[in-house]
Amino acid sequence: MAQAPTLPQAPALLSNIHISTHPCVRAKLSQIRSKDANARETQSLVHEIALLVACDALASGLQAVSTGTGETPLGYEYTTETTYPKIALVPILRSGLGMVDALQSLLPSPAAVHHLGLFREPTTLQPVEYYNNLPYHHPSGSSADATSLLYPDIAILLDPIIATGGTSVAAIQTLLEWGVKKVIVIAILASQGGLSRAITEGGREGEVEIWVGGCDQEVDGRGMIRPGMGDIGDRLFLTIGK
Repeated sequence: MAQAPTLPQAPALLSNIHISTHPCVRAKLSQIRSKDANARETQSLVHEIALLVACDALASGLQAVSTGTGETPLGYEYTTETTYPKIALVPILRSGLGMVDALQSLLPSPAAVHHLGLFREPTTLQPVEYYNNLPYHHPSGSSADATSLLYPDIAILLDPIIATGGTSVAAIQTLLEWGVKKVIVIAILASQGGLSRAITEGGREGEVEIWVGGCDQEVDGRGMIRPGMGDIGDRLFLTIGK
């Protein structure tokens, strides 16, 4: 049997890692771990956990700004507001797709959705990119112009599982090279070592934050979180055993 990969130590004191303590999140994690949860139940639980975790993540990462005034049905004037700065949602294929609707339902207006396709090579557990539809963007640190202002300041990276952390690191680095100022990762479940690796290797201080529903201690020899919740992509799309 293969040995479990060696991962960095637990990120317990890092201020840019946020592990939910919400009782409802903990209860729903218990439900989604079960082998008896079918694809429909799994999808609902991914949506609900993502919604709860994203509430905290967006409250921290965004701010409300005034956009003018409006009028209520009774004729009273009020100040209209929206969120700032501009964001884009970036789900990692396949499983990140299950989190998109939860994020869109929280936002006051639809956000652009771009996709990154990454898979782990089974032997080395290293990430391999097979799809990238990020539009043109100025490289990070270059001067802004009218074109760059159309693109987001923050990328919200959606990936239900952070196991070894390799996929997260590759995706975070791709997004920072694309030109966003910050990456906010929203996940359902992670390992301690995977969180630490994603934060320490993903970007410089202040460039990355991770918000996750729960955290397990270790991964097994296949790079799967233990006890975890299995391959969430296979569970969502009924491809277990493919």
